[in-house]
Amino acid sequence: MSDFKIGKFQVVDKLGTGAHSSILHIRRSADGKNYALKVVPVDEPEDHKYLEQAQHEYRVGRMLDHPHLIKVYAFETVRDWLFRVKKAHLLIEYVNGKTLNVWPNIPMPQLVQVFKVVADGLVHLRRRVGYHADVKPNNIMLSKAGAVKVIDYGLAWIKGEGKDRVQGTPEYMAPEQARRKVVNERTDMFNFGATMYRMVTWRLPPSVVPEEGALPLDAKTYARLLKPASEFAPAAPKALCDLIHRCMAFLPENRPERMSHVQSELDELVDQLVTSPEQRLEVYQWE
Repeated sequence: MSDFKIGKFQVVDKLGTGAHSSILHIRRSADGKNYALKVVPVDEPEDHKYLEQAQHEYRVGRMLDHPHLIKVYAFETVRDWLFRVKKAHLLIEYVNGKTLNVWPNIPMPQLVQVFKVVADGLVHLRRRVGYHADVKPNNIMLSKAGAVKVIDYGLAWIKGEGKDRVQGTPEYMAPEQARRKVVNERTDMFNFGATMYRMVTWRLPPSVVPEEGALPLDAKTYARLLKPASEFAPAAPKALCDLIHRCMAFLPENRPERMSHVQSELDELVDQLVTSPEQRLEVYQWE
């Protein structure tokens, strides 16, 4: 689908805004199908970094093919009469739902299934590309039909390639990601563990990114600030709480060795928790 063109479209709705972009729900004239369109304005010379990020997201998205990773179809630029790029369009799979951070009260059997399929997607991403580098509830979509999609590859790292900037969301960043600009499988694992912690407890984990002028967080302080997930969610399975805290270990060597190991543990938890067909993601009656 390398010749896929965006072409003309009708704006159906505005879905949201990012750091330097807006997301539109559109209907493409060529096929009448629904898509999401990320629009990145390029008004000033410093905006070219956002243009490069959108190009990078397109490149990463084209390398992936997994049911729980958002599909990216096309990238186009809009130029003025002097042929200067003024806007970038990124055509993305449309999901009729919302991000995890705004889904209220997801029951535990369904929530663990969400975690499991996110792990499935991250294992595929690691094998095909490298590392997502910004896993968080805002970057996981859940549709009204129970479909789960990891979104936003703008900060993803491609194996074997360097990167000038390491960014992320402070509450979800791993200590070595924040302090030494390291991104790898275990930093993704920490991001994912922090995401699970947030969704199970509805509390943010302690940020390892120091405030301006403050000393970096050390392992002892981090351990004191990170309250057990079970303290806020006593009904959560012990095995899930244990897994979350292992994924969020301050030292990377204390986390699980591979994302596929996290995937396997979540798979076992799904088998234990999902005891009836009505509890399956795809048939649960979502609000």
